Amino acid sequence: MAASASVVAERLQGGLRKVIVGQEQAIFALQLALLAQGHALIEGVPGTAKTLIVRVLAILLGADFRRIQFTPDLMPSDVVGTTVFNPKTGEFFTRRGPIFTNLLLADEINRTPPKTQSALLEAMEERQVTIDGVTTPLPALFMVCATQNPIEYEGTYPLPEAQLDRFLVKAHTGYPATPDELALLERVAAGFDARKLEREGLAAVVTEAEVEAARQDVRAVHVSAGLQRYVYDIVAQTRSASDVSLGASPRAGIHLLVAAQAAAGMDGRDFATPDDVKSVAPLVLPHRILVKPEAEVEGLLPDDVVKRVLDTVAVPKEASPA
Repeated sequence: MAASASVVAERLQGGLRKVIVGQEQAIFALQLALLAQGHALIEGVPGTAKTLIVRVLAILLGADFRRIQFTPDLMPSDVVGTTVFNPKTGEFFTRRGPIFTNLLLADEINRTPPKTQSALLEAMEERQVTIDGVTTPLPALFMVCATQNPIEYEGTYPLPEAQLDRFLVKAHTGYPATPDELALLERVAAGFDARKLEREGLAAVVTEAEVEAARQDVRAVHVSAGLQRYVYDIVAQTRSASDVSLGASPRAGIHLLVAAQAAAGMDGRDFATPDDVKSVAPLVLPHRILVKPEAEVEGLLPDDVVKRVLDTVAVPKEASPA
């Protein structure tokens, strides 16, 4: 039943591996977001292939691709578009912004103020854009892939909680392991150039129809009542922790369940298990959790909270269909 999801994931994985060395978490997160009809945030220091991963994904999907370089002076109208007066006709017309695409790369999203960041909110949640009171739907295949440098770097703005909550997953790109970085240097020495991806023989490996079919398969993945309760218990536990000031939202629970369905579909199964939930929770939950300042000073991170919750919440015995 979920075979098409596993086929799509396998093709994308193979294409990404032609270019990307290491960065398994980011690759997994992007596939989850695509199949679960969500959005992905990738955080990492400069030079760790954040933008490159998204560029390669766009080629493999054969989809319309736009990139917005977020800067401090970027305006909301630069993202969604605006109404413009045509003096020749004496009429106003709508000039659409780059958000009207399939795959939108919001590059260095935390380098623009919250006012401009918020221009993405309606599009990410409702798959539509409103310009001067006129609402226009976005394409069925619409996905925001945002990148950011860690907030301790100069000239960045923390993303508002409402914005973070709309990202299905947040992944990190770290420095590659020694074998991976040596392999990267070997590729470059042999002539690889990330600015000229056409030389690598990259082409679309899936169609939009195949992605849509895979998404339907993912949504049909069985999630038992016990597993639904397990998802709820995990989310609720993040809210009741004494060292947490903001726990995961109901939207986080929905995203956790759908991401677990996507993980099962990628594995070729038509039912989700507790292991699927555990595998996606570190990508779905930490960016939605705020740790109290006193606990943060002591070194507690949202990732630690999620790990603790997963270690303490009882795992249901039955997850597969009867």
